Amino acid sequence: QVQLVESGGGLVQAGGSLRLSCAASGHTFTNYIMGWFRQAPGKEREFVAAIRWSTETTYYADVMKGRLAISRDSAKNTGYLQMNTLKPEDTAVYYCAGKWDLRLDIGSDFSRTGYYDYWGQGTQVTVSS
Repeated sequence: QVQLVESGGGLVQAGGSLRLSCAASGHTFTNYIMGWFRQAPGKEREFVAAIRWSTETTYYADVMKGRLAISRDSAKNTGYLQMNTLKPEDTAVYYCAGKWDLRLDIGSDFSRTGYYDYWGQGTQVTVSS
C-alpha cells in the first residue's frame, strides 16, 4: 500500500524559509511523479510544484516561482519542497501527491489534482506578518 507522509510545516515569520518533506513507501519509484499542492482556508487546492523522479525534471507554478526548489532523494524515497522568502499569503495546508506514469510527455497533467492517485495527509504552514 502506497503511503505519503509530509513533515516540516510550522509557523515562520514573513521572509523566512521552510523545507517540507514527503516520505513515500509501498512501491518502486520508477516512472513516478511527485507533486506538491496547497490549500488555504476557503480556497481550492492549487498546484505548487512537481518533479519527475527518474529525470529530476521539475515544474513550478507561477504563484511561488522563484521562491521554491523541489528535489528528491531516491535513496530515501523522499521528496522535498524548499520554500524561501515566505509571505503571509503562503499560509495553507501543503500536500504531496504521487502518480506513476509511463508516458514520456505528461503535458501539464502534473498541475491537476485529479491526475494524482495518492495523497499525503498535509502539513500546515503558517506565515506571520
